[in-house]
Amino acid sequence: MKIALFGKNFDKQRIPFLRNMIETLTQNHVKLVLYIPYYEMIKAEVVLPDDIGFFSGHHDIGQDIDMLFSIGGDGTLLDVLPIVQETEIPILGINMGRLGFLSSVSKQEISQAVKNIIDGRYHLEHRTLLQLDSPHGLFSDLNYALNELTVFRKETTSLIVINVYVDDEFVNAYWADGLIIATPTGSTAYSLSAGGPILIPTTENFVITPIATHNLSVRPIVIPDKSIIRLKVVGRHTKYTISMDSRSEVIDESFDIVIKKADFGVKLVIMDGKDFFSTIREKLLWGLDIRN
Repeated sequence: MKIALFGKNFDKQRIPFLRNMIETLTQNHVKLVLYIPYYEMIKAEVVLPDDIGFFSGHHDIGQDIDMLFSIGGDGTLLDVLPIVQETEIPILGINMGRLGFLSSVSKQEISQAVKNIIDGRYHLEHRTLLQLDSPHGLFSDLNYALNELTVFRKETTSLIVINVYVDDEFVNAYWADGLIIATPTGSTAYSLSAGGPILIPTTENFVITPIATHNLSVRPIVIPDKSIIRLKVVGRHTKYTISMDSRSEVIDESFDIVIKKADFGVKLVIMDGKDFFSTIREKLLWGLDIRN
């Protein structure tokens, strides 16, 4: 079995958990392949086998990787997507931080999670990506997102107006600070904080969620993910910000934004015995009452 390790940052508190994980993997004869910047961070703190491999991006990660461990938080896992891309290498999110919906394995659960993977006690969950179809070339070949695409005002002094069309049918003109187009995975991210609904990850839908809308009767709306969404921004200012997960660009209002479901998705590794509802109960503290 060959497993890639990816991380963006490192602190001393993670050392015991990281050492335990690498020791368990090597004892079970797992071949390790490390992201080069992450290797430079941890090489002085952990004992690594002599036969480790390295990768620096999508071009050299290799098709023979059985699984990738994203070590950090949800932001770290989102940064794995440009590396994995259409290979659909299964990703296990290991949460070294606090909340973490995508990084479902806590640092205290690392040892058991590794043993489960060795024994095959896990399953894969397919997650939908959304794709920016137009403007072409805005995010180069990274024109897709696992969580959401967001349109947001660039200036801080006035609202923007976003005309939304679904399959060429006019939906609404949103007077707001911005607008979120979220996948089911992203429904528990920015969209949730803006008042959007929670969607089960396997739901074949997108959510359109306004940010601080001027009209209080406007609410988030759920649409089928086979729909083509077109956004047209108008208003006093000619430029606005568009983001896809953690990546952002500034564009002008002459462009229409066209969004659709990507042709490929992401495979997340889920431990047997864990499910979406148990995760949101834990993360959102549902049922936290002395009577329970």
